[in-house]
Amino acid sequence: MPVLMLDLDNTLVDRDAAFLAAVQAFLAEHGLPGTDLTWVMTVDAGGYTARPDVAAAMTDRYGTLVPTTAIRTLLDNGAADRVVLADSSREALSKAQAAGWTCVIVTNGRITQQEAKIRNAGLDRLVQGWVVSEGVGHKKPDPEIFHAAVEAVGVPLSGAWVIGDSPHADIAGANALGLRSVWVSDGRPWTQDSYQPTHVADDVASAINHVVVRTVTP
Repeated sequence: MPVLMLDLDNTLVDRDAAFLAAVQAFLAEHGLPGTDLTWVMTVDAGGYTARPDVAAAMTDRYGTLVPTTAIRTLLDNGAADRVVLADSSREALSKAQAAGWTCVIVTNGRITQQEAKIRNAGLDRLVQGWVVSEGVGHKKPDPEIFHAAVEAVGVPLSGAWVIGDSPHADIAGANALGLRSVWVSDGRPWTQDSYQPTHVADDVASAINHVVVRTVTP
């Protein structure tokens, strides 16, 4: 079987839900308005805003009310400390491995933070490896990070599938390499005209199961 490349944030784990819970605790701890939750989540933009920019915005907003170390701790550890792996996702990964798939996580971000999420969620025991953009010097959708992923697990790129929630980072990256892909929509409509995923699934467990069933069914 070929390699299955899986995104981490908001694909294998619900990073936004984990970060939201961390922000709620942060606001309560520092006596800040609960209504600021929407503002922080908007600035964060699902983790796509660069960490220094989020830190600068929060420091500017809260001034002397919150130590800068507390803001850094929130951004470094908030989501990583709270991520969980759904039972359905765990079962789907186990099924893929039992069917002979090599599973590797391909994620943008910083090594310390992303590896903490992988280990805290127990994903380190369910995949054969992972690559983080900081570690390889390339971010999705750059083809180099996908090549680094298959090199990390010693499997050819040919026949690989990519599963992820980002049209730009995951699906466009797969499309550029001629790979099949599953977009994890979480109920969102597909709006890109220049490229399409091979399949659309509501969640990552359904996405993994689609790939496994498609492969073993004539």
